[in-house]
Amino acid sequence: MDNAVPKRLSKWYFGGLASAGAACCTHPLDLLKVHLQTQQEGKLSIIRLTFNIVKQQGVLALYNGLSASLCRQLTYSTTRFGIYEVAKQTVAPSGEAIPFYQRVAMASLAGACGGFIGTPADMVNVRMQNDIKLPVDKRRNYKHAFDGLFRVYREEGIRRLFSGASTATSRAVFMTVGQLSFYDQVKLFLLGTGIFTDNFTTHFLSSLTAGAVATALTQPLDVLKTRAMNAKPGEFKSMWHLITYTAKLGPLGFFKGFVPAFVRLGPHTILTFVFLEQLRVNFGTIVVK
Repeated sequence: MDNAVPKRLSKWYFGGLASAGAACCTHPLDLLKVHLQTQQEGKLSIIRLTFNIVKQQGVLALYNGLSASLCRQLTYSTTRFGIYEVAKQTVAPSGEAIPFYQRVAMASLAGACGGFIGTPADMVNVRMQNDIKLPVDKRRNYKHAFDGLFRVYREEGIRRLFSGASTATSRAVFMTVGQLSFYDQVKLFLLGTGIFTDNFTTHFLSSLTAGAVATALTQPLDVLKTRAMNAKPGEFKSMWHLITYTAKLGPLGFFKGFVPAFVRLGPHTILTFVFLEQLRVNFGTIVVK
């Protein structure tokens, strides 16, 4: 069987391409998540919010900020998947099993780097998605991701591009650990049972589990990151100020948008790894034994 189907390893940039493809499918859910997280009153349900956006702005409004979302995935996800994959293949050149704690360490490093590098595009993404909530005279009206990046740099300075970098980086660490290391571990466990093979079912179950773990680990940081990036200059004096402001809503304030976050992250994680596995199987590097 091994001779008939050669083993293939992913190339470092496959993760970024797979994540960008998944983002095209799940962007409306990401937009709704941002809207739920940035409304302080928290009275609108996801269904009512969707209806209001479509009624006021049209269906295409659900894709506001898509260019920024793609830009984010091509920076953030390419970096974290790339570092993780290179680290794995350095430790295990032929795809050998790697201890879970080593996978967590690799994912943590990859996530930290990806989170920092992806912060500017992430901030523009949040702003573009949230723009339709603002009064017409206060909207930023970025034409696309690069316009947003340039205008923030020109109007607010380069430091503003990295607003929320600390929370974005922390979140990315937990996200990458939840997604990449748990995906690999669950997949390894399923294949080890002898019941599952390296097919769509295994990829689906592994990525669904990884998406659930990643959502649980990252939701509080995701809420803080979104608020920090969307805040007016000087609105929050420190991270503690942001935390106490959010805490006024109670403990559940840190989990605003949890359901749409999982509804978005679950499909996004599943699609990312399904696309990634297809890229690996069809275009990956053949392992020479």
